[in-house]
Amino acid sequence: MDLVVRNGRLVDPARKIDTVANIVIRGGKIQSIGVGAGSALPSNIPVFDATGLIVAPGFFDIHVHLREPGTEEAETIATGGSAAVAGGFTAVAAMPNTKPPNDNPSITYYIISEARRSSPARVFPIGAITKEQKGETLAEIGEMFEAGIVGISDDGKPVMDAQLFRRALEYARMFDMPVIQHCEDLHLSKDGVMHEGIYSTRLGLKGIPGAAEETMVSRDLILAEITGSKYHVAHLSTRRSLENLRKAKSRDLRVTAEVTPHHFALTDSAVADYDTNAKMNPPLRSADDVAAIVEGISDGTIDAIASDHAPHHINLKMLEFDRAPFGITGMETAVGLALTKLQLSITRLIELFSINPQKIMKVAPWGLFEGSDADLTVLDLNRTWTFDVNQSRSRSRNSPFHGWPMKGKAVGTIVGGKLVFQDRA
Repeated sequence: MDLVVRNGRLVDPARKIDTVANIVIRGGKIQSIGVGAGSALPSNIPVFDATGLIVAPGFFDIHVHLREPGTEEAETIATGGSAAVAGGFTAVAAMPNTKPPNDNPSITYYIISEARRSSPARVFPIGAITKEQKGETLAEIGEMFEAGIVGISDDGKPVMDAQLFRRALEYARMFDMPVIQHCEDLHLSKDGVMHEGIYSTRLGLKGIPGAAEETMVSRDLILAEITGSKYHVAHLSTRRSLENLRKAKSRDLRVTAEVTPHHFALTDSAVADYDTNAKMNPPLRSADDVAAIVEGISDGTIDAIASDHAPHHINLKMLEFDRAPFGITGMETAVGLALTKLQLSITRLIELFSINPQKIMKVAPWGLFEGSDADLTVLDLNRTWTFDVNQSRSRSRNSPFHGWPMKGKAVGTIVGGKLVFQDRA
């Protein structure tokens, strides 16, 4: 829990820090910052030499699926936490679609307890909006909040009942929690398995139109406006959704949105050979949608990048495309893809991966300041590497990015002053 991070370039946009300095960590907290290069450093604690590296407030992935309890053959809290820190994430927010779902405080308590026992990353549970995620009756939201959830979502099962969703927004407002929606009109997307477009036609696969997402985003933004509640769009994927979000923000609504690396790194052409590792929901979209997403990241419309890490056992992903489940792993590739594919300043990157996610989930903030939890992500912007899915720390292997060359990598992850991951060239 004691460590010196020496000679790194410290970057914290929230506190307008960008300087080369040392960090002294004692008891898991940042004790001091900025000890001069010529000053004496503690000699009795370990040193992490960050010369030439970026040291940032710990990255926070606000959309992951840890599968425990219920589907431990795909992932556990321990293996998911290990994959998280290998990707540079000091904390994750775990979606509620476990078996049984996190719709009551007993499941919330279990996730928190198991995470403290076995995960090297911090885990913040997200509770279900409705009981059993059936979209019929509100879950025990107040009791789950007391137990430790940081938001509510029915995740891959959108709340189709507008009146019920309005009630969820109103109820969550009492706790100032975000309501996180997987935006999909199930009547429009019914039986779809990929983006509706030229490739779905060529492949003979049922398409999911962009309108399935866009109509739900539009409806929810209206409800967010009349309730004044915090509303968050999960894995936004289309140009029109982005435009609607931009307009809502111009009216100062309390709305935020995340995008995933696969939605700015890939298009629906990746499905051309029926690769089930390119099957996710929302599906990979058109090149025009990808261009809009990149623009939204650059201009500030998008608030966060999240992985939507969705591990599945290999036997399920080996089924026919129509029958295989949606989802890919993503925590270990998210930062590398962002550094490789996006032309962003380092401050904007840190906002997307750390500062804004903390604000969205309204967790106790951490950063580069004295007294903060010593949760740090160390980046090497010049590191070239190739992702090998067979070396993944996740229990599953369903990634479309195997063999992808990247430039830029998280090479050190520190949680509570403990160096839980390092990968020095």
